[in-house]
Amino acid sequence: MSNQPGNTASVIQIVRQALSGHQQDYTSGSIHRAVILASIPMILEMCMESVFALVDIFFVGRIGKEAVATVGLTESVLAIVYSLAMGLGMAATAMVARRIGEKNETAASRTSAQSLLIALALTLVVSLSGALLAPRILQVMGGSAQMVATGAIYTRIVFASCIVIMLLFLINGIFRGAGNASIAMWSLWIANGCNILLCPILIHFYGLPGAAMATAIGRGIGVCYQLFHLAKSKGPIKILRRYFAPDKAIILSMLKIAWTGTMQFLVSSASWICMARIIAQFHDTAIAGYQVAIRIVIFFILPAWGMSNAAATLVGQNLGAKRPDRAEAAVRTAAFYNAVFMLMVSLVFLLGGESIVHFINRDPGVSAIATMGLRIVSLGYVFYGVGMVLTNAFNGAGDTRTPMIISLFVFWTFQIPLAWFLADYLGLGPRGVFLAILTAESSLTVVSFFLFRRGNWKKIGV
Repeated sequence: MSNQPGNTASVIQIVRQALSGHQQDYTSGSIHRAVILASIPMILEMCMESVFALVDIFFVGRIGKEAVATVGLTESVLAIVYSLAMGLGMAATAMVARRIGEKNETAASRTSAQSLLIALALTLVVSLSGALLAPRILQVMGGSAQMVATGAIYTRIVFASCIVIMLLFLINGIFRGAGNASIAMWSLWIANGCNILLCPILIHFYGLPGAAMATAIGRGIGVCYQLFHLAKSKGPIKILRRYFAPDKAIILSMLKIAWTGTMQFLVSSASWICMARIIAQFHDTAIAGYQVAIRIVIFFILPAWGMSNAAATLVGQNLGAKRPDRAEAAVRTAAFYNAVFMLMVSLVFLLGGESIVHFINRDPGVSAIATMGLRIVSLGYVFYGVGMVLTNAFNGAGDTRTPMIISLFVFWTFQIPLAWFLADYLGLGPRGVFLAILTAESSLTVVSFFLFRRGNWKKIGV
């Protein structure tokens, strides 16, 4: 008992250090401490993102199931934008972390500036295309005529505001790579906190389009917070005007990592689009139930994704410091912590899934499908937790090609055909789709673990 005050003080000190807003060096000292220091702000960051996902669907659900279905189908396609943002952010994290590990802050700063140039160019094309084709997007995704008529404005606003999505993910990737995950955390807390406050107000006045406005404004405020800290230039990343002069070598190197990183998420996201399309044939109730289930799954998965983001930063910095064995040890430690967390989440879903769904949506048909989905998908949660860490370990090393190939194989040649076979051919309906998700995600972890053990990721140069 005598050690308890000292242990409590030590925990408080670690939490304060993790949230201090200062750069952390993860290349020396206790690996467990390094994993915890990196994970705390990233987990808290993802917790707020997960709260946003549920709050959004909670308020939209009060409008009606057509509104829920509209949000679900729009975000299924918007996943392409998230893939671009996450791929570029992943490249920024890997390259910035490697430069920080090498103690080359000037190169890290120049890399950050070049990534911003790439982001602005990509967003211009995506925003215009999505905003112009909004009604057609909902039609192709299987939305009913009523859904297209009422939801097109929502979809237009969402795609028109893609710039804030891109910058939010990218700049957070820069801060994570630099070892300053607390800034990334606060930017998402501010962005999603504003969205949570604005969502019910704007929905009250503008209906479904108000939800899109709230999200755009909230994320825009978060980006302003990020840019303010970049402009302060007090950390290792100093964004100076001369760093924005196009640097062909850095741009090509970043695009090499980013395009396979984007494809990795795009393959995964596109598979979710196909899953949503398979579900859509069972009408709006099935779509809404699927979307509620996925939002709740995301609510609990995102904190675990925070732990895997920490693994990416630790791998990048330690490979930059020429310490590959420490990088591997950090991944194993993070994977263990994540598996324990996801085991607890599985128990929550299996025992209380129906109550959780009922709180979000009280439509009997929607609740029945969502509860079934939660219970099936949660059976593989321990696998998912380990798989997230292994995937981001590859990404942190700059080896985005390996997860891309794994995703292509697991999701496109396995999950989608399996979902169709179970849902349509065997007549299992939405249950078949959820079973396919469980099987595919668990398989991804097994394949990733085998390739991680081979160790080729340690030899990647960026």
